[in-house]
Amino acid sequence: MERILVVGVTGAGKSTLARTLGNHLGVPYHEMDALYFNGPGWAVNGELAEDVAQLTAGPRWVVDSLGYPEVRDLLWDRADTVIWLDYPRRVVMPRVLRRSVRRTVTRESLFGGNRETWSGWLSREHPAWWAWSQHGARSREIGRRVGDPRFAPLHTHRFAHPDDTAAWLASL
Repeated sequence: MERILVVGVTGAGKSTLARTLGNHLGVPYHEMDALYFNGPGWAVNGELAEDVAQLTAGPRWVVDSLGYPEVRDLLWDRADTVIWLDYPRRVVMPRVLRRSVRRTVTRESLFGGNRETWSGWLSREHPAWWAWSQHGARSREIGRRVGDPRFAPLHTHRFAHPDDTAAWLASL
Protein backbone atom coordinates (compact mmCIF):
# COMPACT_ATOMS: atom_id res chain seq x y z
CA MET A 1 0.00 0.00 0.00
CA GLU A 2 1.82 3.01 -1.30
CA ARG A 3 -0.73 4.80 -3.52
CA ILE A 4 -4.06 4.56 -1.74
CA LEU A 5 -7.59 5.73 -2.49
CA VAL A 6 -10.06 5.76 0.38
CA VAL A 7 -13.49 5.76 -1.25
CA GLY A 8 -17.10 5.73 -0.11
CA VAL A 9 -20.17 7.89 0.19
CA THR A 10 -20.26 11.31 1.82
CA GLY A 11 -20.05 10.91 5.59
CA ALA A 12 -18.47 7.44 5.59
CA GLY A 13 -15.28 8.69 7.25
CA LYS A 14 -12.97 8.77 4.23
CA SER A 15 -10.96 11.78 5.38
CA THR A 16 -10.57 10.49 8.92
CA LEU A 17 -9.41 7.07 7.75
CA ALA A 18 -7.13 8.47 5.04
CA ARG A 19 -5.47 10.86 7.50
CA THR A 20 -5.04 8.05 10.06
CA LEU A 21 -3.74 5.64 7.45
CA GLY A 22 -1.30 8.24 6.12
CA ASN A 23 0.06 8.87 9.61
CA HIS A 24 0.26 5.15 10.40
CA LEU A 25 2.08 4.26 7.17
CA GLY A 26 4.09 7.47 6.83
CA VAL A 27 2.36 8.22 3.51
CA PRO A 28 1.47 11.81 2.52
CA TYR A 29 -2.28 12.45 2.87
CA HIS A 30 -4.17 14.70 0.43
CA GLU A 31 -7.72 15.89 1.04
CA MET A 32 -9.55 15.96 -2.30
CA ASP A 33 -12.06 18.64 -1.31
CA ALA A 34 -9.21 20.93 -0.27
CA LEU A 35 -7.66 20.42 -3.70
CA TYR A 36 -10.99 20.96 -5.48
CA PHE A 37 -12.32 24.03 -3.62
CA ASN A 38 -9.62 26.68 -3.54
CA GLY A 39 -11.32 29.97 -2.83
CA PRO A 40 -14.25 31.90 -1.41
CA GLY A 41 -17.73 31.16 -2.72
CA TRP A 42 -16.76 27.51 -3.16
CA ALA A 43 -14.51 28.46 -6.09
CA VAL A 44 -13.29 25.43 -8.01
CA ASN A 45 -9.60 24.89 -8.71
CA GLY A 46 -9.10 25.36 -12.44
CA GLU A 47 -5.83 23.47 -12.21
CA LEU A 48 -7.20 20.43 -10.39
CA ALA A 49 -6.15 17.95 -13.06
CA GLU A 50 -2.59 19.29 -13.08
CA ASP A 51 -2.40 19.35 -9.28
CA VAL A 52 -3.68 15.78 -8.96
CA ALA A 53 -1.39 14.58 -11.77
CA GLN A 54 1.58 16.07 -9.93
CA LEU A 55 0.76 14.58 -6.53
CA THR A 56 -0.11 11.14 -7.96
CA ALA A 57 3.15 11.06 -9.93
CA GLY A 58 4.81 10.62 -6.54
CA PRO A 59 5.63 7.17 -5.22
CA ARG A 60 3.51 7.35 -2.06
CA TRP A 61 0.20 9.07 -1.31
CA VAL A 62 -3.25 8.57 0.15
CA VAL A 63 -6.30 10.46 -1.18
CA ASP A 64 -9.72 10.53 0.46
CA SER A 65 -11.99 10.35 -2.56
CA LEU A 66 -13.45 8.42 -5.44
CA GLY A 67 -12.24 11.50 -7.31
CA TYR A 68 -14.06 14.31 -9.03
CA PRO A 69 -14.98 13.31 -12.61
CA GLU A 70 -12.11 15.22 -14.19
CA VAL A 71 -9.49 13.30 -12.16
CA ARG A 72 -11.28 10.06 -11.31
CA ASP A 73 -9.61 7.88 -13.93
CA LEU A 74 -6.20 9.39 -13.20
CA LEU A 75 -6.50 8.51 -9.50
CA TRP A 76 -7.73 4.99 -10.19
CA ASP A 77 -5.05 4.37 -12.84
CA ARG A 78 -2.25 5.44 -10.51
CA ALA A 79 -3.47 3.87 -7.25
CA ASP A 80 -2.32 0.47 -6.08
CA THR A 81 -4.89 0.08 -3.28
CA VAL A 82 -8.54 1.00 -2.77
CA ILE A 83 -10.10 1.09 0.67
CA TRP A 84 -13.88 1.07 0.17
CA LEU A 85 -16.00 2.23 3.10
CA ASP A 86 -19.24 0.65 1.90
CA TYR A 87 -21.41 1.72 4.82
CA PRO A 88 -25.23 1.85 4.81
CA ARG A 89 -27.22 5.07 5.13
CA ARG A 90 -28.01 4.28 8.77
CA VAL A 91 -24.28 4.62 9.50
CA VAL A 92 -23.37 7.60 7.31
CA MET A 93 -26.37 9.87 7.84
CA PRO A 94 -25.90 10.42 11.60
CA ARG A 95 -22.20 11.10 10.93
CA VAL A 96 -22.77 13.64 8.18
CA LEU A 97 -25.57 15.35 10.13
CA ARG A 98 -23.42 15.69 13.28
CA ARG A 99 -20.49 16.98 11.24
CA SER A 100 -22.58 19.53 9.34
CA VAL A 101 -24.35 20.80 12.45
CA ARG A 102 -20.98 21.20 14.19
CA ARG A 103 -19.49 23.01 11.19
CA THR A 104 -22.50 25.29 10.87
CA VAL A 105 -22.72 26.17 14.58
CA THR A 106 -18.98 26.74 15.04
CA ARG A 107 -18.57 28.48 11.64
CA GLU A 108 -15.61 26.17 11.01
CA SER A 109 -13.45 27.31 8.12
CA LEU A 110 -13.37 24.69 5.39
CA PHE A 111 -11.78 24.36 1.98
CA GLY A 112 -10.79 27.70 0.47
CA GLY A 113 -12.01 29.52 3.58
CA ASN A 114 -15.64 28.52 2.98
CA ARG A 115 -18.14 27.67 5.67
CA GLU A 116 -21.32 25.65 5.94
CA THR A 117 -24.29 27.94 6.65
CA TRP A 118 -27.85 27.44 7.82
CA SER A 119 -29.15 28.64 4.45
CA GLY A 120 -26.82 26.12 2.78
CA TRP A 121 -28.88 23.32 4.31
CA LEU A 122 -31.59 24.16 1.76
CA SER A 123 -29.31 23.40 -1.19
CA ARG A 124 -29.18 19.99 -2.84
CA GLU A 125 -25.40 20.43 -2.81
CA HIS A 126 -25.31 20.47 1.01
CA PRO A 127 -23.44 17.43 2.39
CA ALA A 128 -26.51 16.11 4.23
CA TRP A 129 -28.70 16.22 1.13
CA TRP A 130 -25.86 14.96 -1.04
CA ALA A 131 -25.16 12.01 1.27
CA TRP A 132 -28.81 10.98 1.21
CA SER A 133 -29.49 11.45 -2.49
CA GLN A 134 -26.19 10.13 -3.85
CA HIS A 135 -25.72 7.15 -1.55
CA GLY A 136 -26.95 4.50 -3.97
CA ALA A 137 -25.41 6.03 -7.09
CA ARG A 138 -22.03 6.49 -5.42
CA SER A 139 -22.00 2.91 -4.14
CA ARG A 140 -22.91 1.59 -7.59
CA GLU A 141 -20.17 3.70 -9.24
CA ILE A 142 -17.55 2.34 -6.84
CA GLY A 143 -18.84 -1.19 -7.36
CA ARG A 144 -18.54 -0.80 -11.15
CA ARG A 145 -14.99 0.45 -10.83
CA VAL A 146 -13.95 -2.30 -8.44
CA GLY A 147 -15.41 -4.87 -10.84
CA ASP A 148 -13.91 -3.27 -13.97
CA PRO A 149 -11.11 -5.43 -15.45
CA ARG A 150 -9.14 -2.23 -16.05
CA PHE A 151 -8.80 -1.82 -12.28
CA ALA A 152 -8.37 -5.53 -11.45
CA PRO A 153 -4.70 -5.04 -10.44
CA LEU A 154 -5.80 -2.81 -7.53
CA HIS A 155 -5.78 -4.36 -4.08
CA THR A 156 -9.28 -3.66 -2.80
CA HIS A 157 -10.40 -3.78 0.81
CA ARG A 158 -14.17 -3.41 1.20
CA PHE A 159 -15.66 -2.75 4.62
CA ALA A 160 -19.40 -2.81 5.37
CA HIS A 161 -19.16 -1.51 8.94
CA PRO A 162 -16.84 0.83 10.85
CA ASP A 163 -15.96 -1.99 13.28
CA ASP A 164 -14.56 -4.01 10.35
CA THR A 165 -12.52 -1.04 9.22
CA ALA A 166 -11.16 -0.47 12.73
CA ALA A 167 -10.18 -4.13 13.10
CA TRP A 168 -8.36 -4.06 9.77
CA LEU A 169 -6.54 -0.84 10.66
CA ALA A 170 -5.51 -2.31 14.03
CA SER A 171 -4.07 -5.34 12.23
CA LEU A 172 -1.64 -3.27 10.14
